[in-house]
Amino acid sequence: MNPIIQLEHVSFNYQEDQTILALNDVSFTINKGEWIAIIGHNGSGKSTLAKTINGLIMPSEGEITVDGLSLNEENVWKIREKIGMVFQNPDNQFVGSTVEDDVAFGLENQGVPRSEMLVRVSEALEKVRMSDFKTKEPARLSGGQKQRVAIAGVVALSPDVIILDEATSMLDPEGRMEVISTIQKLKKEKELTVISITHDIDEAANANRVLVMKAGQLVQEGTPEEIFSAGEQLVEMGLDLPFPEKLKIELTKLGINLPAEYMSEEGMVEWLWTSSLRK
Repeated sequence: MNPIIQLEHVSFNYQEDQTILALNDVSFTINKGEWIAIIGHNGSGKSTLAKTINGLIMPSEGEITVDGLSLNEENVWKIREKIGMVFQNPDNQFVGSTVEDDVAFGLENQGVPRSEMLVRVSEALEKVRMSDFKTKEPARLSGGQKQRVAIAGVVALSPDVIILDEATSMLDPEGRMEVISTIQKLKKEKELTVISITHDIDEAANANRVLVMKAGQLVQEGTPEEIFSAGEQLVEMGLDLPFPEKLKIELTKLGINLPAEYMSEEGMVEWLWTSSLRK
C-alpha cells in the first residue's frame, strides 16, 4: 500500500467554547489511487473533513499528512497544489468570461507560461469532453456541463487528489452520471486519488472504500458491500439505502428469495435476468 493521505486523531471546532466538536478524534489512511466515499447526514462533519484535508481550515488537534508533507503553515500551499476541490455549486467557482478563460485561471495564478497554459487548457477540456464549448459563457451551460468545466479547471492543475465536495448534489440523474463517468475516466488515465463527499448512496457505491461520519466521528469504514449490506442500520444513521437494497427489501416482502450479500445495480439486473431464465 502507498498512503497519500493520513489523518491521526484529528479534531476541529469552529468556536473555542463549543462543547460539540465538528470533528472528533478522526483517524484514517487513504492510499494512492483509491476512490474513497465519505457519507453521513447533514452536520456529520463530511465537508469540514474535506476542508481540513485541503488545508482550508487547520485542525484544532491531531496531524494530517499529504504525500509525506505535514499540514502546517509552511507546507499548506504545497499541499493545496496536490489537492483539487470541486464544490457543490460550479457557479461559485467560475471567474472567467469563457470556458477556456475559466480553466486557465488557476494556471495563471501559478505563473504557468502561456504556451504551456494553452496546451494544458486544451487537454483538460478534451478530457472532460468540453472542447466544443471553450468559447462559450459558463453561465449558458447545463448543470452537468458546468460541473465538467469545474473539473477541467482542477485537472489542468494536475493534482494528485481530487475532492468532490457534494459535487453532484445539484444535478439531475443524467448530469450526475455524466460527472461520475468523467471522474472515473480521469482517475484511470491519471491514476488520481478521489475523495467523494456525498449524500448520494448510489454514487458512493462506485468507491473502493466508504467512510461513514456521524456527529463529527468516523463510525464505520469498509467496502461498499460491507457498508450497504447493513441495511436498516444506515437508515438509523439518517442515510438512504442504495436502490438495489431498496429493491431487495420490496422483493423480499413479495416472498422472493434473494442473495443476502450486497449487489450493485448491475449485479441486481444480472441476478433478476438469470433468475427469470431459470423459471
